[in-house]
Amino acid sequence: MDFDTKRLPAVRDDVAPDGSDVRVLLGLGGGGMAHFELASGRTSGAVAHRTVEEIWYILGGRGEMWRKQGSLEEIVTLEPGVCITLPLGTEFQFRSVGDGPLTAIAITMPMWPGEGEAYEVEGKWPVSS
Repeated sequence: MDFDTKRLPAVRDDVAPDGSDVRVLLGLGGGGMAHFELASGRTSGAVAHRTVEEIWYILGGRGEMWRKQGSLEEIVTLEPGVCITLPLGTEFQFRSVGDGPLTAIAITMPMWPGEGEAYEVEGKWPVSS
């Protein structure tokens, strides 16, 4: 197996199903890593995942994350240094409420399989257009 090294891309690679900008980083057999960014004042779409779980680490900005699994529901403040999990099937939505963009690194386990993985759910807040 070869080693991989990659710098954070200067421009987004894609737009996530929730509407945030994605810069793909690296992955191995068990999972992958990406950088997510949501512009100040924006609210993502609400989604859940069919087969992947995620761990997010907030790098910059300020925001809130709504998470729901069955009867368990919460809103958590997002700021640099906060790490959260999105277990399989968690409904979630996030928004950027600071002066600058909300930025995070996320690990997806297993690797993101592609289109159709995320599905829309009813969220907590109106989505930014």
